[in-house]
Amino acid sequence: MLLMNALDTTLALLAAAVFGVVAFRMLQLPPILGYLTVGILVGPFGFNMADDGAVTHELAEFGVVFLMFSIGLEFSLSKLMAMRRDVFGLGLAQVVITIVVSLLAGWMAAVWLPGFLTIGWEGAFALGGALAMSSTAIVSKMLTERLELESLHGRKIISVLLFQDLAVVPLLILVPALATHAGNIVQTLSWASAKAVLVLVILLFVGQKVMRSWFNIVVKRRSQELFMLNLLFITLGAAWLTDKAGLSMALGAFVAGMLISETEYRHQVEEDIKPFRDVLLGLFFITIGMMLNLGVVISNKWLVLLLFVGPILLKLLLITGLAKLFGNSTSVSLRTGLALAQAGEFGFVLLNQIGDLHLIDANLMQVILASMVLSMLASPFILAKSDVIVMKLSSNEWMMQSLALTQIAARTMTAKKHVIIAGFGRSGQSLARLLAEEKIAYHALDLDPDRVQEAQMAGDHVSYGDAARRESLMAAGVNRAAALVVTYTSTPSALKILHLVAELNPSLPVIVRSHDDTDLDKLKAAGATEVVPELMEGSLMLASHALVLLGVPLRRVVHRVQAARDARYESLRGFFHGVSDATDSPENMQIRLHTVVLTAKSYSVGKSLPELRLSELAVDIQAIRRGKNRVALTDDLILQEADVVVLRGTSEAVARAESRLLK
Repeated sequence: MLLMNALDTTLALLAAAVFGVVAFRMLQLPPILGYLTVGILVGPFGFNMADDGAVTHELAEFGVVFLMFSIGLEFSLSKLMAMRRDVFGLGLAQVVITIVVSLLAGWMAAVWLPGFLTIGWEGAFALGGALAMSSTAIVSKMLTERLELESLHGRKIISVLLFQDLAVVPLLILVPALATHAGNIVQTLSWASAKAVLVLVILLFVGQKVMRSWFNIVVKRRSQELFMLNLLFITLGAAWLTDKAGLSMALGAFVAGMLISETEYRHQVEEDIKPFRDVLLGLFFITIGMMLNLGVVISNKWLVLLLFVGPILLKLLLITGLAKLFGNSTSVSLRTGLALAQAGEFGFVLLNQIGDLHLIDANLMQVILASMVLSMLASPFILAKSDVIVMKLSSNEWMMQSLALTQIAARTMTAKKHVIIAGFGRSGQSLARLLAEEKIAYHALDLDPDRVQEAQMAGDHVSYGDAARRESLMAAGVNRAAALVVTYTSTPSALKILHLVAELNPSLPVIVRSHDDTDLDKLKAAGATEVVPELMEGSLMLASHALVLLGVPLRRVVHRVQAARDARYESLRGFFHGVSDATDSPENMQIRLHTVVLTAKSYSVGKSLPELRLSELAVDIQAIRRGKNRVALTDDLILQEADVVVLRGTSEAVARAESRLLK
């Protein structure tokens, strides 16, 4: 390979990272796995396209610094106290027992396999700390996508991950102290602890008083550039201070994040630091992949397989057993164990430190590194199949789910023409209040057990259940419902719900909440009657307040906002009528929507839209849904059996059009 300078190396790594992340995104896999794979391919043991030198490692170390800074920003004493039983109980037990097991395994290897696996107790301790870590990046992302963050097992998982993140700080101090002791380990650890306490006192107590005042001075200058420079100065300055004290740079960054988290600038800082963190952290994972020697791995493939399967099974059994001891059900314990069984990004941080300190043989390091990379590659697939695994391993899981579905069915058995609310957060609760005021029946499904319990005690019609599951929708009476509203912003979950509704009740109107218009076409094509983007509604409210303050008459403002909504939302140009809409009501002349389901005997089956001449009846066809999807309204479209036709017009016109479609 040609000699490469800093620019050559950085450019080569960035180019490889871009292509790698694009490929893994297309495969719906976490970017972290793309970075690791790229590192393996471009490193000195792969195609040797990039230099694994000092420049690369310095960039990677900055990635760890910014990661620890972000962890410090998210560190909240109130959050920690609320979860203290799981954090300092389940989390502490998991990390300590994993390290103890690693020490025992190291001792057994030294006794039984003295010529094969030689590892000192210091190396075994450090390795236990590395293996105790799980991937915060992968697990939290998948829990968010699966809407399981607020579930019982989701809370246990996040609690353990939080303690693991916190445990990295003392481990980063202890491991170098263990490696450099000169006979008197107690003296060495005492000196390291004294330095850590001194630096933390300076940072926490002096920094606490200075931080807010200094940020106020910087913010008053009203310069985004100055704010960013100050942020980088504080992060790297704290890391430099702990580094000069002989401690980890990551420790200083973590403390700096903690200090800023107590100020009102926390959220702005979090957004500004994110690009630096993600890019540099990606380079760190590339350097981890570059360390992997595929030749050594292949020659020790059976040992790699053993160290891949062994730690996963060990952590699965350990975490499941501990969660069970802490009073959780078998299914919750199993889900927690499955989610945390893999290796984590901080495990690589500690492993990198172990390699630099030469605590473990280089060949054994390669084998351990390969097994950790494989476990992270397997993690998304394990989590995706966790429901199936739990069903097979937990004898009472079917009974618990059946009981939950029975409770939903019992509460909705007599309900007809009710509204199913998917998600009972703020939006869902606001909708429920409005429906109750209008004497419209509703039933909500939510996955937060605490919220469900409190809402039920308050008299709300809500049950614990996942609206993205067929059984939950059927138990909630989807076949008898008048409408379904998805009140949370998750496109993957909304698409699952729309898919199920298209099978169970194709004529059911479904309203979906979204963050913006990004997935509008996708949701509409899947069968959403209407998609309500938060950003648009926020902009309309912002514009209306601004116009009123500028002196525009309120009546004109309301008219303009309504016109904007009419232009955006089809359903506001009409509405689905109910039995309460009397034919002799003055409102009968208003425009409304109506769905017609075609049967095999319908007159319109086999005919095109021009042949039906519905426009003569002063009726518009708003949409036609066929199976799971909407179909394009073209002149050559031939209507088929089971098509759902959405008509728009007055009640009289809609009735005539329905008669023509059917008779």
